[in-house]
Amino acid sequence: MGGQACVFYGAAEFSRDTDFAILAGADNLARLRKALAELRAEPIAVPPFKIKFLRQGHAVHFRCQHPEALRMRVDVMSKMRGVDSFAMLWKRRTTLQIPGGERCDLLSLPDLVQAKKTQRDKDWPMIRRLVEASFFENRRNPNPARIRFWLAELRTPQLLIEIARRNPLAAKKLASKRPLLRLALAGESKKLERALTVEEQKEREEDRRYWLPLKKTLEKLRHGG
Repeated sequence: MGGQACVFYGAAEFSRDTDFAILAGADNLARLRKALAELRAEPIAVPPFKIKFLRQGHAVHFRCQHPEALRMRVDVMSKMRGVDSFAMLWKRRTTLQIPGGERCDLLSLPDLVQAKKTQRDKDWPMIRRLVEASFFENRRNPNPARIRFWLAELRTPQLLIEIARRNPLAAKKLASKRPLLRLALAGESKKLERALTVEEQKEREEDRRYWLPLKKTLEKLRHGG
């Protein structure tokens, strides 16, 4: 669900860690503990690896000591702001086969984009690259689902204007949820760029507010509270 997933979707990113969205159930966590033990993965920060913290929305962090994954960081989460339940994420997942025959399950591209809407500076250029990669790969063979995704998530003014003008009915319909599409339909590139910035700032602020109580919990844990 992190940088490694972005690589698979064509928005290349150098990442030293691997992020997982997991089902926070007792049986599944037992399987995960076994896998982490094989990797000789040790917790490196608060909170501890307990189901209650995952269900609250915390990430749990590990560092692998196995020679074949030495120093690789593994982060696991079960709940994310603005993202659907794990059951829905799993239903919509993308499954790829990598060299060697292993299967790799990724968050669907729309779910990955939603999960990336954080307060972190590095996530917003990645969102832009992810949606652009989807657009350029599929622009000659669009379907209604892709068109809705591009209209909902593109962050490049010129491309947003292009797709809105090609699909005015879909753009008008989605404008009730994303008002800046009206600027795209009108070709107002400068105003659209400013509106995209405002949209990003709003998401960043919502993420800050979401994490405030979670950060207070972490502070208490760090101080033994």
